[in-house]
Amino acid sequence: MTNLKALVLQNFKKIHRTRLRVFDGDEKALLAARLKINDEFRKNQNVRDEEAIKAMLKFGDDVERELRTQVIQAREVKPGVFEAKISQETLKMENTPYNDSAIPEGGIKRKGKGCCQNQKPNDTKTT
Repeated sequence: MTNLKALVLQNFKKIHRTRLRVFDGDEKALLAARLKINDEFRKNQNVRDEEAIKAMLKFGDDVERELRTQVIQAREVKPGVFEAKISQETLKMENTPYNDSAIPEGGIKRKGKGCCQNQKPNDTKTT
């Protein structure tokens, strides 16, 4: 159990260090993240089941990775122009430009619309 306590403390510090990097310069976000992190750890401080603690440590690692790789801070530098802080660790994916006139390959499917909208259920012709 002593080793788990050390791992929990490591996890706690790691998440806070990531919070400081990700939200650097944004006092409101820094405070909100600090309060949330502290609250979550405090809420679970009496958990004694080793498997539950290990699962929470895994969750903490996942949260830290999400913060580090998925969260981007942006600020408006002039009206309509934003500056984003993107680090080497930020997950970057292929960016496909938005096309207003694009139509999906299968066409547009709308619930309750289309060729069968006036048809009654089991509306079949019998001979």
